[in-house]
Amino acid sequence: MGESKTPRQVGFGGKPLTLEGTEIQVGEAAPSFTLVNGDLKSVSLSDFRGRVILLTTVPSLDTSVCNIETRRFDQEVAKLAGRIAYITVSMDLPFAQKRWCGTAETQSVVTLSDYKNHEFGKSYGIYLTDLGLLARAVFVIDAEGIIRYREIVAEVTHEPDYEAALTAVKGLLTS
Repeated sequence: MGESKTPRQVGFGGKPLTLEGTEIQVGEAAPSFTLVNGDLKSVSLSDFRGRVILLTTVPSLDTSVCNIETRRFDQEVAKLAGRIAYITVSMDLPFAQKRWCGTAETQSVVTLSDYKNHEFGKSYGIYLTDLGLLARAVFVIDAEGIIRYREIVAEVTHEPDYEAALTAVKGLLTS
């Protein structure tokens, strides 16, 4: 691993934005993290050890595309009857995330916030320095903590490839 030598970018409404942090690849160990949940409690990657993880990042749950994405993955994961952990990380304050979950009536998603120090965004290489937000990305992590799928959505205002991510998740559940 290591820092990318050239700036990596994604678009936001056609405007290029720089991604800060270490670019991680499929086959590498998922960087550990400790984030904050809606009850202001610390939650770590190790809390999900031994489970397949669908890890998504969004700029803000209060935007339309992030809302659509998180609800869609929540519905899909609910069909898997608790066989995986579904985590969505944003820079939203934990209170806003908890409010959103209550309004959205989600079943499966665990929302976590990187608002304190942005270390998660930097360690996953998806921190948007220009906005102080996370890029839209999807990671699938196997039960041993290895990244098996990664999508950093090239245009932040677009939805991810749901089918590819879900196919990766389901493939890990059958192997």
